[in-house]
Amino acid sequence: MPPPGVYFDDTTYFYSGKFKAGRTTQLGGNQVLDVRLNAWANFPTALWVTPVEILGGNLALSATAPFGEPAVRAAAILDGPLIHQALGRPIGFAARDAVVNFADPLATASIGWHNGNWHWKVGAAVNIPVGDYRPGELSNIAFHRWIGDFTFGVTYLDPTLGLDISTVAGFLVNGANPVTDYRSGNEFHIDGSISKNLTKQLSVGILASYYEQVSADSGAGNQVGPFKGRSTAIGGTIGYTFNLGDLPVSTRVKVMREVEVENRPRGTLGWVQVTIPLWTPPAPQASSRMAVR
Repeated sequence: MPPPGVYFDDTTYFYSGKFKAGRTTQLGGNQVLDVRLNAWANFPTALWVTPVEILGGNLALSATAPFGEPAVRAAAILDGPLIHQALGRPIGFAARDAVVNFADPLATASIGWHNGNWHWKVGAAVNIPVGDYRPGELSNIAFHRWIGDFTFGVTYLDPTLGLDISTVAGFLVNGANPVTDYRSGNEFHIDGSISKNLTKQLSVGILASYYEQVSADSGAGNQVGPFKGRSTAIGGTIGYTFNLGDLPVSTRVKVMREVEVENRPRGTLGWVQVTIPLWTPPAPQASSRMAVR
């Protein structure tokens, strides 16, 4: 967690992947076959690290208003709203859908502690289902359900060696989509990185991520069964910091490849991240006193 202040972070996410041939899944209430997905999403985030201390750690609050475009192509739609809207009965036909929309906003609260080279934090994020959800369609950037993500992260940062070792683990609780009457199972995820500063401005590193759905999908609208997903991904990152006038700007690029998946598309992920401090408290000045003779 950065020092107290107000920060702006803008992260653009890219994904390209596909389901295993012959695999059926469910999107927008539609039962679809052989899905291919190319998506981008932007996550502008305002972060306020407050001076408030809780149990010795700083309280931070953030808000994110994402938007983006999932471009979805299905070899066949077997059943669902699109089929019944067009024909009134189940039958297979190929379909494409790609629309830029606003996603559900996110609100996050976290507490961060520091002790020498060690830094750790706990946090809770909530997905608020008020985004531009399109009932019955394939391309939806909004989840249209309440989601809670509870995380714990720890970092070992050695400025002398320029070494940063970080990991974050989380447990995600999914609510039900009231339109499709589909409830995704709860999920565990853990992400790790090791990065090294080559210069004061430039760093490189390796990344690893593991995701597993620990409870089955359910609900009256579920047509595909438990559908418990799992994914492992590995990749690399490069970061560069520079000054824009008096503002220090941190940039980072990440690329990861999913190497093992189950009940999920397999593909490549990328992030481009820019972080700027908008305001930080002025450093306290030492008081001076004129000697009187």
